[in-house]
Amino acid sequence: MGIAPDTIISIFLGIGLAASVGFRVFLPLFALSLAAYLGVWELNESWQWIGSLAALIALGVATFVEIFAYFIPWVDNALDSVAVPLAAIAGTAVVVSTVANLDPVVTWSLAIIAGGGTATAIKGANAAGRLTSTATTGGIANPIVATVETGTAVVVSTASILVPPIAAILVIVILVIIFRIYRKLRPKPKR
Repeated sequence: MGIAPDTIISIFLGIGLAASVGFRVFLPLFALSLAAYLGVWELNESWQWIGSLAALIALGVATFVEIFAYFIPWVDNALDSVAVPLAAIAGTAVVVSTVANLDPVVTWSLAIIAGGGTATAIKGANAAGRLTSTATTGGIANPIVATVETGTAVVVSTASILVPPIAAILVIVILVIIFRIYRKLRPKPKR
């Protein structure tokens, strides 16, 4: 017996939003809240509160504050120290809230590994990139980095909600790019 197409789509949605969490923690949660509020996406029973008006407003304000805080050099680096663990939690939460028709053990395992892991890997890479930008430009280039990250979060979140399979492809591309950059920057063993 195979996995239902709706379940596969819900997994793509969750992992796409988890990847987006790696760029901005609150933006994908706000996007999911808006989609649930407008009836575009149905959430699991215990997570339907994310689609409430109160959650939509709270996540909207948090998104606004987060986006603009990343445009302030040095504040952005301080945010990253808090955002990395938050990304793991939020990445896990978006997968759990969206995955449909799977055993809870499988859902939570997938959420922790694929959701939390993807969000943490991307947020960690972004934090390292921002530190490099701060060290090499004195923080002058950080608003450019923030713009690219926010733009990527918007694109991946939108794709995740509207066309989840495309979001899954974007996640793979993003992870491949991060892996290649990591391989180039990692110290070479001495011979």
